[in-house]
Amino acid sequence: MRLRHNAPFVRFWLASTVSDFGTYITTVALSVLILVAMDGTAFDQGLVNAARWTPYLVFGLLAGIWVDRFRRRAVLIAADLGCGVLLASLALFGALGVLTVPAVMALMFGFGTLALMSDAAYRSFLTDLVPRPLLVRANARLQQSMTVAQTTGGAVAGTLVALVTAPFALLVDAFSYFFSGAVLISLKRSAPDKPPLDHTGSTGSKIAEGLRWIYGHPRLGPLAWKSHIWFIGSAMMGAVFPALILNELRLGALGLGLTMGCAGVGAVLGTLISNWTGERWGTGRAVVVSDLVQPVAVALIALSPAVAAAAADGPATGRAYGSPGEWPVALWGAFVLAAGGQFLFGFAMGAESPLEMGYQQAVTPDRLIARVSATMRSANRGMIVVGAPVGGVIATTAGVGAALWAASGIMLVAGLALLLYGFSSARVEVDQLTDQEARS
Repeated sequence: MRLRHNAPFVRFWLASTVSDFGTYITTVALSVLILVAMDGTAFDQGLVNAARWTPYLVFGLLAGIWVDRFRRRAVLIAADLGCGVLLASLALFGALGVLTVPAVMALMFGFGTLALMSDAAYRSFLTDLVPRPLLVRANARLQQSMTVAQTTGGAVAGTLVALVTAPFALLVDAFSYFFSGAVLISLKRSAPDKPPLDHTGSTGSKIAEGLRWIYGHPRLGPLAWKSHIWFIGSAMMGAVFPALILNELRLGALGLGLTMGCAGVGAVLGTLISNWTGERWGTGRAVVVSDLVQPVAVALIALSPAVAAAAADGPATGRAYGSPGEWPVALWGAFVLAAGGQFLFGFAMGAESPLEMGYQQAVTPDRLIARVSATMRSANRGMIVVGAPVGGVIATTAGVGAALWAASGIMLVAGLALLLYGFSSARVEVDQLTDQEARS
């Protein structure tokens, strides 16, 4: 079967795309809300990012078990509708001017809890819709739509925030979640809707089984540890990058949207070659090469403040630039470095992500997919809880550039660790066959 002939997957893909589009609008709008409207700092941004991902650290090991007790589609619908309500509340309180950083953190904690449940069900529901030999292609399609949404969402968000302010821009994401929930409701008759899995046995034994599969697997184990280290660096970059664009370079919401959009363009191109590189080089080698390119991309971004410092009336005066037409030459150079680094970073991630996700799904038994997915994503997002505040502290005490260099170094360590553990030889077809033989 070709993916485009799989009607339930196509509708699931549509729901995911619309939701992704709104998410990237919120990424820009929330940063502007905190750093500009609320006059916050990079540390405040880091705290909010940490609150968004704390549920993954607190509830992560339980999420997969909880999801298995319900129908996967029902979990996805409830999570989408709940996220829409929370974002609408955030928009309302922001428009009324009564938001504080702790209030935003509380709302984002609730949002993160629902997103965790959705993530656990999302990966396992995809395996219900798509045959395993097509999982890499399906993940590539979902990744492509996500990165297209990132590209257009970031650019549109900058304009939208400038026109209607950040709180009202957040409503767009709220409606995108409502739309996604409605599409999933419409799948009732056309999509497989497996009943809840058998939940006999203690919670502790189920958690232990999932952990043994991940960290005891000769390939998934090194991949998991690499991801944990990488996410610390990624969280540091994510926490300080808005501060770099808005506070250091003072390029405004439009500049933030444009630079983040470049990451989306790169990711779209990366996903287009993802399946090809996996088939030509092998899954493991393609993943390792992508991981070693990403710290180089972050290093380019880290160079941008030094270039901007050459501007005669640059960031040191506190002046905010209204449009690209007002940018001096040196600031254009900084923008090119930041945008180019984001493009390269997105390209490497786009090439890697479908392969990594497809590999994990292909070698994991169906009964463990929700637990493995929730555990992996929870541990990774837990690293954001560590990395985001650390990035904010480094940026506040030593400067944004220092925080970005530290993030680049951590990502380099992650890529080298995966290389040294021999993941380069991993191939989906071989390892999937080996695991099936072992289970039989």
